[in-house]
This record gives sequence, structure tokens and C-alpha cells, in this order.
Amino acid sequence: MSKRQAVNPYLPSWEYIPDGEPYVFGDRVYVYGSHDKYNGQVYCLNDYVCWSSPVDDLGNWRYEGVIYQKTKDPFNSDGSMCLYAPDVTVGPDGRYYLYYVLDHVQVVSVAVCDSPAGEYEFYGYVHYPDGTRLGEREGDEPQFDPGVLTEGDQTYLYTGFCMPGDKSRSGAMVTVLDSDMLTIKQAPVIIAPSEPYSKGSGYEGHEFFEAPSIRKIGNTYYFIYSSIVMHELCYATSQYPDKDFQYRGVLVCNNDLHIDTYKPAEKPMYYGGNNHGSIVQILDKWYIFYHRHTNGTNFSRQGMAERIQIQPDGKIPQVEMTSCGLNNGPLEGKGEYPAVIACNLFYQKENIYSGGAGTNDYWIDGCFPRIMQDGKDGDEELGFIANMKDSATAGYKYFTFSNVRKVTVRVRGYGKGYLEVKIKWDGEVLGKIPVKFSNIWTEYSAEVEIPDGVHPLYFTYRGLGNTNLSSFVIE
Repeated sequence: MSKRQAVNPYLPSWEYIPDGEPYVFGDRVYVYGSHDKYNGQVYCLNDYVCWSSPVDDLGNWRYEGVIYQKTKDPFNSDGSMCLYAPDVTVGPDGRYYLYYVLDHVQVVSVAVCDSPAGEYEFYGYVHYPDGTRLGEREGDEPQFDPGVLTEGDQTYLYTGFCMPGDKSRSGAMVTVLDSDMLTIKQAPVIIAPSEPYSKGSGYEGHEFFEAPSIRKIGNTYYFIYSSIVMHELCYATSQYPDKDFQYRGVLVCNNDLHIDTYKPAEKPMYYGGNNHGSIVQILDKWYIFYHRHTNGTNFSRQGMAERIQIQPDGKIPQVEMTSCGLNNGPLEGKGEYPAVIACNLFYQKENIYSGGAGTNDYWIDGCFPRIMQDGKDGDEELGFIANMKDSATAGYKYFTFSNVRKVTVRVRGYGKGYLEVKIKWDGEVLGKIPVKFSNIWTEYSAEVEIPDGVHPLYFTYRGLGNTNLSSFVIE
């Protein structure tokens, strides 16, 4: 059986798994994350599920099913609380331990399973030797977003959530656990500062906000986290798991800020928001897993991944958002592709955040294009780009084109105009595909000559009303 091309998002367009923590167990990659609900009103409304892929076929993801139900936690028997971002580690006994925090209880819960993607059972709460739960002892800071790393008989637990200006939160913490995976062996210490305590630290402008994650590469510990600007994942490194972490840079940004290779550095190319993820080695290559926002809100997030390069000095340059992510190279410049693999999506009215910076809500307004799906949460309905008004642009990076002479789009909606076809977001128009009013998905084509070589592909709508883009065919 031939391998599938890998695209972003790497899971089906109807699945919403943010906060991805990727691990290789055996010959498969497993991704653990929280689980958003399509059209949900808050974050993380669904139970934990798991997806996995063969290490040598990263376009072929398999649904492993529900691995943990929110009602299994004794604090949440009525299911009124959400399961926030989890992490998984293999304990000294060879079992798999899942660490998480409920949305209204600031202690760390633990579940356990004999296999990576089996049914996890509640195990207990992280606690001090006297039984007091971490987060409830006087002087403890609230626990949030656990990340875990086990070495020998002890486990390092990284936690924290620090809003800018909040002097009651000092930064990211690490707590050392004993071999039972629950009992505290070393009380929490701060390893990365929050914004009020960052002066002179080297973290200024990229202070710790949330989403702590930890990996070890050789003798170096990589601490990955979401900074106070939310849309970026940053990293710090140390030769120790519990001290001396130095800020190193930005790994990825879910609107491509700071990238200046194909556009101005501060131009947002997607609608960003909170970010959470980590790095993983798959065979001989390294990747960063993160998430993007869809549906015009913060609450329908999808998993994304990009290949990264670790330089000899340990530094990891920031990578672009792409449509080809785990593919290890450009997509084939022939055939049909779903519109939802757009890595760039924007409108003439720029906005860095999906929530609308400076407002009190979490929704971009009706001007903006957005990724949506028909049906309700759980329906396996392919997504599409909705609300493409005049100037709305969807971009796809990258393809290897050869002898392309025609492009077809599949659209519906109350639009009357055309889609410009370009290989630069602000570049020459290579062709115009006329579109009309339609209540059903309808195909329109135009002769378009795309230069041979590796290029992005951009569609910009010009005209009246708005149209929805389901897919396109390159031939």
C-alpha cells in the first residue's frame, strides 16, 4: 500500500485536538492533547482521545478512541469540569501515566494505563509526603498545564499559568516526584519567570504564560512554553532539569509573526491565539507540534506540525506554518486538495488574534474568512473555508509544480466574482477563476500556467458577497 502525503492539519478536518504532546512508543507516534468541541463555548469540552501514526507513514493517522473520560476523576463525577491539556510519561514500572488539571481545580490529577492508548484509570493526586495535595499547601501557586519527564526513579513535573501583570504568579515551576509518580520528593522551584519578575532575565517580551513542556536532547533539557503574547511557542535550554534555563528563541508562531522570508515580519498570515505543543524526534528528524484556531473562535483548535532543524549549537530557528508539515517536503503539484489545509488565511483588515485584540470577546467579526464544517461536533464532515469576502486570501505552502496548465475550485455561497490564482500572496495574478451564486458545491475552472518548481499557491477572492471554498484541483 502506498504511503499518503502528510498535510496540515495532520488529523481529519473534523477533529479538534489542541495542546499536542507527541511521543514515539515502539514503531508509532502517539499524540495526546486536550479535546475541543466544534462550536463549543469554552475550551476542552470533550473527553481525551488519542491518535497515532506509523513512524514511517506520517500521513496515515489512526483513531485510537477515548482513552480517558472526564467523569473518572473523583472531583468531576458529574462531568461539570473540563479536562485541560495533559501530558504522558512512562513510569519506572513501565506503565503509562497521564497528568492533567481540571479547569476549576488547581491540583494535578494522574491516571494510569498499561499501554499507550488503552483505557486510563484514575490513579491519584500529586501530593506532599503528608498527603497535602500540590497546589493546596500554604505558599503553593496554582497548578496548570502539567508537562512531565521521567528519568530513572523520579519524574520532573512542570506546571504554571501566569497572566501578564499578575504578581501572585512567579513563573513556570518544576516539582520532583518519587517513583510512585505521586509523592513530592522536591518542592516546586521556579525555572522561567512570569512577566512581573523578568527584568534582566533574558526572557523580556517572551515571558512564561502557560503550556510548559519538556524534552531532553543529548545532555540538554529543552523547556517549551507559550509566551505572554500567546501565539508563539518559545524554548529555553539548560544542562539541568530544574535550574539554569536560558531563553533561546521562538519555535513557531500560529500566525507566522517574526517570519520575514516571504512577507513583512510583523504581518499576520493567519488568526492566532493561545498556543501549546512540543517537539519530538521521529526516526532521524525532529518536529514541532502546535495548534491553530478555526471557526472564528478560540474554542475549535486543530493540531498542526512542522519539521524543525536543530543546529550544532542546539539552537532551533523559527519555522513557518505550512500545509505540508509532516510530509518532509513539498506536496505534489497535481491532484485535488481540501481547502482546509490552508496555512495562510487573512483579509485586508488585519488581526493578529482570533479573539480580536483589545476586545472582550473571543470572536473575529463577520468580515473575516474562517475554517468551518457542516454538521455538529463529532460529525465526520469535511471542513471548508467560509466567508471569503473581497480580498480574503487562502494560501498553501508548498507544492512542487511541473507543467501545470489548469486549476479548478469547488465553491458555494452568495458570491459573484472570481478567485485570483497566485504563487505569492502579493504577487502577479496568474489566472482568474470566475465564481457565481450557488447553494450547492459547484466546480469552476480556468487555464492557469504555474511556473515549474517549488512554490506556494494563493487564492484571493475579488467580487460581491462571499464564497466558500471546499477544495481545489491542480492539473
